[in-house]
Amino acid sequence: MPKVTLFKQDGSQAGDVELNDSVFGIEPNTHVLNEAVKMQRASLRQGTHAVKNRSAVRGGGRKPWRQKGTGRARQGSIRSPQWVGGGVVFGPTPRSYSYRLPKKVRRLALKSALSSKVKEESIVVLENLVLDAPKTKDVVQMLGALNVESKALIVTTEKDENVIRSANNLQSVKVLTVSDVNVLDLLTHDTLILTKDAAEKAGEVLA
Repeated sequence: MPKVTLFKQDGSQAGDVELNDSVFGIEPNTHVLNEAVKMQRASLRQGTHAVKNRSAVRGGGRKPWRQKGTGRARQGSIRSPQWVGGGVVFGPTPRSYSYRLPKKVRRLALKSALSSKVKEESIVVLENLVLDAPKTKDVVQMLGALNVESKALIVTTEKDENVIRSANNLQSVKVLTVSDVNVLDLLTHDTLILTKDAAEKAGEVLA
């Protein structure tokens, strides 16, 4: 089982903690990680792009000239695609880009992301995380005590408004619960900060 140092909020050590081997100790599958990131990024696309086809553009209700005898090409509407101001053919229309990977693949991707954090020694496990009031200064002090200088993802067991509101003003810090942890956030943040309870719950749920 992977063993990591257990820290207190003030940065002092409080012993060691063993993490679930089947969740935090597997060999990361880079292909599955790539597929999971692509799925999440596709789901984030708005897909609100749109153009007007010939039925949506304004005008063109009357046939511009008679069918025969003018010497010109036959035309039915001045809003046909070949006319300036005409409709667009096969343009983009609003759509959803989201799709789902199989459940086992999504779970393997999550395990791979967590295991990669342990492998890179980019994981910090806290004995507990308690803030009496929403103060950004308290989170900054905690990160300084833990020597975390880059982007950090804080994971708690349940929603804690004090922790969430304290980290809101920090662009490089994001707070999630165990149930909301995802591959994209794990990979885009350099350091993963877990409470001990959150690490145990993740080990139970994903095992």
